[in-house]
This record gives sequence, C-alpha cells and structure tokens, in this order.
Amino acid sequence: MQRQNLGQWRPFRSRFGALAAIAILLTCAVLAGWLDEAGSPVSGRPRISDGDSFHLGADRIRLLGIDAPELDQTCTDADSRNWPCGRAARDKLVDLVAAQSLTCQPDGHDRFGRILAICSAGGRDLGLQMVAAGLAVSADDYGREEAAARVARRGLWAGTFDLPRAWRDAHGREAEANAPWSWLPGL
Repeated sequence: MQRQNLGQWRPFRSRFGALAAIAILLTCAVLAGWLDEAGSPVSGRPRISDGDSFHLGADRIRLLGIDAPELDQTCTDADSRNWPCGRAARDKLVDLVAAQSLTCQPDGHDRFGRILAICSAGGRDLGLQMVAAGLAVSADDYGREEAAARVARRGLWAGTFDLPRAWRDAHGREAEANAPWSWLPGL
C-alpha cells in the first residue's frame, strides 16, 4: 500500500528551499546584530592608547563624537613652535581617568572593529572633557565645547594643526606602523 503525502510540506528538500532557509537565517542574524548594536555598558580600568582610544580588558574602545590627534602628531603653538599634541592628548586622557574605573555605553563599532562609546570617569564625560580642553575636535555632539575652546585658544586652538583625519590621511599606514603598540596582534 502506498502512502500519500497530501498536505505535507517539505521546504528543504529542494535547492530553492535550502537557499530560502539560508537567506532567512542570514536576515535574522543581521537583524539581531543591528538590534543589539548599542550593547550593554562596559566598565573597568582602561589602558590608554591615545587621546580617543583605549582598551578595557580585551575590548578596544574609541570615544564616540570626538577625534583627537594621533600619538605621533605634532602641532604648532602661538609662537610657531612644534609641540607633541598627540602625546599631550593621550596624557590628558590619562589624567582624566586617573586610575578610576570607566563606564562606557557602546553605540556600534567603527570600521576597525573598535567599540564606539560614550564613556565617563568619576561621572564626567571623557569626550566632552577632551574637546573642552582643546585636545580633541568635535565629530558630533560637542560643538559648544569646541567653540569655547577655540575662543579661549586652549590646546590645539592656541596655534595651528592638521585635523586628525587629515593628518592620518597624509601619514597613512606609516604612522600606524610606527605606533608604540603596533607589535600587538589585532591593533
């Protein structure tokens, strides 16, 4: 006696069904990643890399909304003398953290896989503090603090400098290859 499979659906027996299942799974994975983009807060004691990035444990974090000079970048002061503005930015971030634990609210990732986050130490927004000190430029939310730093001629605004993005573009991979942390894998 032969069984009839009336009404029984077997979607994965055909090539089309298998491709449809894969497409559905990929769509679900992308949506899950997109919905979880913000992520849970992360905290800990950082290892500062430069004026806008650091490590919290195994996580690489970049401060959202600012762009600080690169570690090897130099700027000129009001008397046209060079000064190590990249190192000054890193040192300012070290001072702001001052052995405190940070709390960071992730808001996605950059093209290098770093977590983009708004971080605070001792209740103070680190991005805001860096821009207000004139040691980072506002990329988004700190326009008022940047304007005040410009008027007061603090930090970078006391002389002339290349925007960090322009400096990176001009120095390319050479600057990254010479960075003190370049020997670490994945950085």
